[in-house]
Amino acid sequence: MSVLAAEFKAINLGQGSPDFQMNESLIDLVSKAMKDGHNQYAHKNGLFSLREAIAEKVAFLYKSKIDPSTEITITPGGTYAIYTALTSVLNKGDEVIVLEPAYDSYVPNIQINGAIPVLIPMLYPDYKIDWPRI
Repeated sequence: MSVLAAEFKAINLGQGSPDFQMNESLIDLVSKAMKDGHNQYAHKNGLFSLREAIAEKVAFLYKSKIDPSTEITITPGGTYAIYTALTSVLNKGDEVIVLEPAYDSYVPNIQINGAIPVLIPMLYPDYKIDWPRI
């Protein structure tokens, strides 16, 4: 995907690679955190203080109480989150609608779980969903 995007001067939706320089203040803060010993693996569900902050934000925004110990998991990236979510709900033979164009990890993650991707192209030029086809 990245090679094709570069070749055709297209927007690369396959990776989250920034096209700008990192902010010097952020670099300094990350360096300080590492020097202060914050350089170990977090809990398998993610750093608890981050999960607590997310639960507080959800409560503030949506007036909904969620338990950061049991109802929030932090992943190391979007692709891993997609894999985890699909693996949690899919069974062999399930059909999964994938609207195309789609993120390139959807189909392989569906297939590795024994499910069947059902590809539905969105309608050009506005990329609207073809509801009758679905």
